[in-house]
Amino acid sequence: MFHIVLVEPEIPQNTGNISRTCAVTGAALHLVHPLGFSLDEKHLRRAGLDYWKDLTLYEHESFAAVEAAYPQARFFLATTHAARSYAQVSYRDGDFLVFGKETAGLGQAILSRRADDGIRIPMGRDQRSLNLSNAVAVVLYEALRQNGFPGLQ
Repeated sequence: MFHIVLVEPEIPQNTGNISRTCAVTGAALHLVHPLGFSLDEKHLRRAGLDYWKDLTLYEHESFAAVEAAYPQARFFLATTHAARSYAQVSYRDGDFLVFGKETAGLGQAILSRRADDGIRIPMGRDQRSLNLSNAVAVVLYEALRQNGFPGLQ
């Protein structure tokens, strides 16, 4: 199982879409507080449709709490500042794919501390970034592809 970590997500529709992607792929979703919305918001539930019952969901008070809970895990942090492409990584079952909030990404404190774990999605020079839910899908499906799409048909 892969793990998707959203650090301080702000837009409920993105998190709802990501929850659906996690449910259909068997990935666990980790939400790091503070969230920019309530988990009860109708937009969040609507975007996730009826997939919430199939979602493995964890909540954490900080990214440091995620790291402490999984000290042996490999973390890959999606950022536009990384030199390495997400496609240059050999993903393994149990890896954590980490994404930051929509308006600011992961933040310098996390990126500085984990600089060797950064990955990026190639895009045009003058573009800021992909939509968060699209970025999660791109990286997660590459990890799944490399591992033979375990448990999927």
